[in-house]
Amino acid sequence: MSDRRFHFPSWLLGLILVILPLLTGCNLPQVSAEERLFLNLKLDFLEEYQLPKQEFQGARVGGLSAITYDRQRDRFYAISDDRSEFAPARFYTLKLALENANAKAPTMKVAIETVTMITDENGKPYPKGTIDPEGIALSPLETVFISSEGVTNRGIPPFVREFDRQTGQWKRSLQIPKRYLPDAKGEQQTQGVQDNLGLEALTIASGSYGNTSVEPFRLFTTPESALKQDVSDLDQTQGAKNRLLHYLVDGQRALLVSEHLYQLDPPPSGAISHGLTELIAIDQGGHFLSLERSFGSNGFQVKLFQLATGGATDISSYDSLKGTLRGTTAIPKKLLLDLTQLGIPLDNLEGMAIGPRLPDGSRSLLLVSDDNFRPEQVTQFLLFRLEGLG
Repeated sequence: MSDRRFHFPSWLLGLILVILPLLTGCNLPQVSAEERLFLNLKLDFLEEYQLPKQEFQGARVGGLSAITYDRQRDRFYAISDDRSEFAPARFYTLKLALENANAKAPTMKVAIETVTMITDENGKPYPKGTIDPEGIALSPLETVFISSEGVTNRGIPPFVREFDRQTGQWKRSLQIPKRYLPDAKGEQQTQGVQDNLGLEALTIASGSYGNTSVEPFRLFTTPESALKQDVSDLDQTQGAKNRLLHYLVDGQRALLVSEHLYQLDPPPSGAISHGLTELIAIDQGGHFLSLERSFGSNGFQVKLFQLATGGATDISSYDSLKGTLRGTTAIPKKLLLDLTQLGIPLDNLEGMAIGPRLPDGSRSLLLVSDDNFRPEQVTQFLLFRLEGLG
């Protein structure tokens, strides 16, 4: 048998001997797995504004539970979670004005310009107690998608429906998986969204707005907390197991693509309620911001997280999320800001949107609170500078 051995060419061996000391002697940047997963985002708090208590076109203004931004028109659309009790279900068009925008802390004002009533499949306003709108997202089709939370004890169903942006007319309804639909009321319920903890957050990932000939876009929605069949005794110490629904939508169809596990943080000490109130897509690469809000003996506590969904497991085949989910990867999340550190009283923050660019080129982030139509609460707007988004 011949002795076949591999020999480096003399020129290659010499090159390696020259380069190797250079590589070992330099300090290569160390990039952690977390840095590769998440975007390098930074938030700077700029300003707070409280919308005065008022009526607009004969209806009480309040209950602003979600907000979305229209880049083409430089306007925000905010949904009211009024269950058609004070006036028919509606969303408002808002104008954000910044004075001294180049200053470190610009002065912010928010004005209501118009109100748009939304109608059901028959073109009629929603009757009292038949809808609980909580999420709103502007689509590339010149429409808005709106989610109704679902109040099981009052028979209000959870849904996601599309409406004309200008007229508020119903256009279509998205199919909600059966496991999200309550099978009973009260203690008899064994599946579906929990009472008043249904489809709270809604967002759309899309490249351009106002163009009707667009590629299919992606829509995401989540309940405020776990489905009834997913509730566990460990939720208070480990956090509830929530679900994120992912749709692919175009002008004709809405296809449910996948479902992922969103692990809520454990509720803070003294919390009476705790849940996910908002979700916004910040690019088309699976990055999101999420808002978790708690209320209890320590008032409102709110945390803002960054999410990266790329490596999360599809759980659409899971009827229940109880117990240990071996081999299941939840959506990775990273704390971006604990809003209690702002040093200002927080109200019931539920809405969030990426807004216009600031004079320095960075993007703005606007949060809004739902005052629940209560005189002791306020409609609070918080403005941030969001750096690192591009």
